[in-house]
Parts: sequence; structure tokens; C-alpha cells
Amino acid sequence: MRKLSRRLTLVSLLFSILLAPLRTAPAADFKREVIYQIITDRFFDGSSANNNPSQSSGLYDSTKTNWRAYWGGDLAGIQQKMSYLAGMGVTAIWISPPVDNLNTNIPDGSGNPTASYHGYQARDFKRIEEHFGNSSNTWTEFDNLVTAAHQNGIKVIVDFAPNHSTQNNAGEFGALYDNGTFLGNFSSDSNGYFHHNANISGGGWDDRYQAQYYTLFDLADINQQHSTMDAYLKAAAQLFQQHGVDGFRIDAVKHLTWGWQYSFANSIYTFGDSFLFGEWFQGNTSDPLYHDSYKFANKSGISLLDFPLNTAIRNVFGSNANFSQIDSVISQEGSNFTWKEDLVTFIDNHDMARFLSVNNNNNRLHQAMAFTLTSRGIPCIYYGTEQYLHNDTSGGTDPFNRPMMTNFSTTTTAYQLVNKLSTLRRNNTAIPYGSMSQRWINNDVYIYERRFFGNVVLIAINKNETTSYNISGLNTSLPAGSYSDYLTNLLGGVSISVSSGSGGNNPVTNFTLPAHNVSVWQFTEGASTPQIGSIGPTNGQPGVKVVIGGKNFGSSTGTVKFGTTTATVNSWSPTQITVTTPSVTNGNYNVTVTNSSGQVSNAIQYTVLTAKLIPITFTVNNASPTQVGDYIFLTGNTIELGNWSTTWDGAVGPMLTPNYPNWFLVASVPAGQTIQFKFIKIAANGSVTWEAGSNHQYTVPTSGTGFVNVNWQY
Repeated sequence: MRKLSRRLTLVSLLFSILLAPLRTAPAADFKREVIYQIITDRFFDGSSANNNPSQSSGLYDSTKTNWRAYWGGDLAGIQQKMSYLAGMGVTAIWISPPVDNLNTNIPDGSGNPTASYHGYQARDFKRIEEHFGNSSNTWTEFDNLVTAAHQNGIKVIVDFAPNHSTQNNAGEFGALYDNGTFLGNFSSDSNGYFHHNANISGGGWDDRYQAQYYTLFDLADINQQHSTMDAYLKAAAQLFQQHGVDGFRIDAVKHLTWGWQYSFANSIYTFGDSFLFGEWFQGNTSDPLYHDSYKFANKSGISLLDFPLNTAIRNVFGSNANFSQIDSVISQEGSNFTWKEDLVTFIDNHDMARFLSVNNNNNRLHQAMAFTLTSRGIPCIYYGTEQYLHNDTSGGTDPFNRPMMTNFSTTTTAYQLVNKLSTLRRNNTAIPYGSMSQRWINNDVYIYERRFFGNVVLIAINKNETTSYNISGLNTSLPAGSYSDYLTNLLGGVSISVSSGSGGNNPVTNFTLPAHNVSVWQFTEGASTPQIGSIGPTNGQPGVKVVIGGKNFGSSTGTVKFGTTTATVNSWSPTQITVTTPSVTNGNYNVTVTNSSGQVSNAIQYTVLTAKLIPITFTVNNASPTQVGDYIFLTGNTIELGNWSTTWDGAVGPMLTPNYPNWFLVASVPAGQTIQFKFIKIAANGSVTWEAGSNHQYTVPTSGTGFVNVNWQY
């Protein structure tokens, strides 16, 4: 029996390997990619068999007049358009949540049936929605899509929404299933799987406690700190990894428990190679929670969609604001975000009016696209932008920003623009990895430079519809010489001449930049030393795989060091290296690459964690009295607890106080370790008050979740 069992296990393993979707290059370095966001139901109907499945019949509208019903787009439809996407230069697709969604009809205020065509009302995170796949909710169509994408050099990102299930007051009342097995629902929640708080409203959107623990639009708010929910959501994400996905866009990260998400990201990275970015909605860098957002991005391993830059892009190109708005955001975020090149930039998305509904001007759209594709960050194009898709009903907001894709032309200017600038992103490391500096600016003109060591790209945009500008006094890092427009006049580009200067300031001969013009000039250096531009993930415990991106690593394997410790190399190419995080003391390390010729690269930062992360709820009762602007923080003896830091960005927090003077928060700490910690008050003026007494001590469980409840020591 044992021999037979082993044979069956081996056969099963080989069969799963054969069926597993092919993988593209490592995903943790996403800076070279161009993402294309797809609302699956509105892209292309590849199979009529799943339009009106029996378990959720009546939610499909063949006339496409009910904007809140299914219209037929599916995973097979995306697969059938893969060559179209590849031809555009798309290297990653972000698809709407593909998990099994609400099966029932919930009438809107006018009595019209509505459906979860968008995918954000999950009922089973471990099965595929029948409208997108098949009536048995299997993974077949999903696997076929991933395989086809990888065969075309395209990575797959799934939209993952772990904040909530379905509506708590209608339909299935928040019911959750685990691969078909009922777990529970909101209305009879004896297990405590959900938070039972009111909807966020008014000033609550900027209140840390309400933002994380209150309810979004009547959607049953999952309690991720419950050990069953914690395990369920992490297992669901790993299931997608097993089926070949390369990344996750995490919905509503602002509204999930911030500390739990550190462990969620760590669970994904521990399991395998991936890239994570989340939705933290904020209007600009003056948002009340802006500081929290960049602290989260810098510490969690989860990058963010760049909403402040999105606001500036729409203001400048859509509403004709001055270019100083964009320049200011780029500068501000550059000083706040450690991994600013991982921010995902965009012009519009499924939650806002499309750009052409704001300003129906293709010139401005092309300029905004060119900016997004060449500025710092990872560009994301919303489906149909390349076909000038928009519907302006009610201002073009939800759901009218989600029309059915109708054209797949490969000759539009926008389609060609994405293709050309995606190729540039692949071929010139200044775009994915380089610094970004303003070189010339006025209200209508923005000239900026991307530079990565000797690789340089200079971009000039004139958004004025009728006025050309004489450009004088422009300097650049481009070497002396003549440069033609990389876009070959696609957007009216011109040539320039550069003469020799010093200190990276080579003078550009005066020239005229025509109206509604985008010009791109670029230079790629020859052989040089190894140059690191990316590391991903940005933190992990010993054993976690790490991808290092850059250039000039050479074809022969060299060495990678974390500080002075040599790491095990798993793969090596001239532009990408995969290594294993070595067994070193927790802390921040400079990572360097030495090629086979002994040349040493620049250093890039990486945080070595102590162990796998476990989410623990820390509560301190009767804390030190606080005034408005004072906050309680947690600090302790490991890198995960800030190594006894007493600063806002170094310590863990700020903690939450719905029951003042008791404060609490979730922090992710190393599994199986005995940690020491204390609570501190950081006053509005920056002064620090420590609690008295000995350090608190706690042994972290090796799995699941945990809770600590102590009194402030006076």
C-alpha cells in the first residue's frame, strides 16, 4: 500500500506540474512592466455558455442596457485577445476579482436588478465566478488564461478584496464559503467572523479606527484577526499563486487592518514570487492620512496606487492646471516613499470618470499617457483607453466608466504610443529604475529627465493647444550629440542638439517646442559596472526568495551579499538575479552584486525579518494621558517592532483608542519568538514619554493569530 501510495502521489505531482500555467520572468521586480487594467465582464465575450449560468440566472443582460448587470465578458474573452494586448506592449494584465461572487439579484433604488459583475462581492475566495469561467466554478478557464498570458510574455495580476464579502443586509447576507463549504454569514455570526460596526460616513473616512474597522457601503466587514478568517484569506491567496498568478492588487488597503496586512504580504512572499500593490484612496499629499499611507507602503511590502499623482495628472491634463502641480507631487512623494518607483501610476480607473469624460481631447489624453508611461512608477492603462472608449452619461462616473469594449484596432495613435513607450521601458533602465528631475517648466511645458547611471531619457511635453514655446537654458545629462524624437513624430516630436558641459549639465541648443507636442530623447550607455535598480520583495525572513533587477550583472554567476554575508544564488541573468535571504540577524542590510569579473555594484536596502510574521492584537489599558495630537505607539526589541525606535516612522502605530484611555492595534511580529516591548507616548511636539517598569514579554505563536492585553506601567 505504501508503494502504491507513493506512486499515486508521484503521478499526481507530475500531473499537477504538467497542468500548472507556465511562468514568465520573476515577478517581484515589476518596474519594467506596463499594466493593463481589465473589467473582465466588460472586455470581450469569449464564451456564450457562461452568460446565464443556472446558479445565478437572471443576472445577465444581452441588450447591455442595464449597466449593473453582467454583459458577458469572461476569462476566455481576455485569452482570445492576448495577441492584441501583447502587440500593444502590455506586459501585465490586472483583472477584476475572479472569485465566485454573489449569486442573487439585489434591486437598486429603481427596482432594476443588479449583479456583482465587477467582482467585489465575494462569496467563495477559492472558486472562480461562473460568469467568468464555467458553471462548475472550476479553475479551468483561469488556468488557460494564465498559460496564454505567460506564453505571450504577459504577467497576471488578480484583484483581491479581503476586506469584505457580500452585502450584510440583503442577498446572501455576507455568506462565505470555503471551496463550496459554508463557513458562516453576517446575520448569524456566532463565530465572530465579521466586524459589526456602522458604515463609514462623514469624517470617519479620515479616522484611523473607523477607516479600518467600520463597514464599507453595507459590505460585510471580515474580521481578519479571527484565526479562521486569517487562515482562509491567506490560503486563498496562495491558491492563486499555485495557479500561476504573478501579483495581487489588494482592494481597499486603507480599510483593512493595517498591521494584519504585513502578515498577509509576508505569507504571499514566503510562499513564492509575487508583486503586491494596494488601493489607498487619498486626494493629494495633504490628505489627513497621507503620512500613514507612505509609512504603510515603506514597511508592509505592499506598494500603492499613486492617487496623489493621479489627482495632479487629471488636474493638469484634464482641467488645464499648471504643471507645477505634478512637479510638486513628484517631489513630495520622492522624499516620503522609500520605494517610489514601485508606486502604480494611472490616469483613470473603474472608480472614477474616464479621462475623456473629463476632457474630450485626444491630444491631452496622449500627453497624459506619455507622461504616465515615462515618469517614475509603474504605469497602468485602463482598458479601452487606447481605443478612446468613454460614455459620458451622468458625467461618466460609475457605472458609466465601465462600458463594453467595442473596438480592438491596432492602428490608433494611443495603441502605438503604448507600444513604443513599453519598448523603451524594457530597453532603457532610466525609465523603470532612474531618478526623475525637472529640467524646464512653465504652466504649459514640462521637461523632465530620467537617469539611471549612464542611461538617460529626456521628455518634453507642451500641453498648450495653439502656442509653441522657445526652449532656452535647458540642460541635460544626455551626452553631446544630436537626438531625434524616439516616438518618430507620433505626437509631433522634434530633434535636439546637445553640446558638452559639466556635472551632468550639458546645454541643449535653443529650439521650439510646438503646440500639443510630446518629444522623447534617449541614450543608452555601453559596458559598465553592475547596477542595481530594484529589489523585491523589500523585506523577508531568512529563506524568502528575493529578485534583484538592474543591468550589467553579466552572463556568468557572481555573488550577492547582504551586508558581508553571501547569499545563495538561485538564478542569474545580465538583468535579473534571484537569491535566498540568508540567515542573518534581523535588521536593515545593504545588498550588493559582484559580477564574475569582481566589479561591485551600488547598494540597495533590504530588511531581514526575524521569522514569518504573525498578526497579534496588542492592547494597553489606562495609557498615559494624551492631548489632541498625542498618540500611543508600540516599540520593542526586533526590527518588526522598530528596534526600540521612538519616532513616528520607526515605532509601530499610532495605536487606536475607540475606548479611551485604552489603546490597541494589530502588529505583525516574528513567529515563535519571545519578544520584549513597551508602549510610548509621542506628543504632538515630538516629545516622548515611556511607560515605567520592566519590559513586557510575550512568546509569539508559531501560526494563527494572537492577543496581548496589559496595563500601562506607571
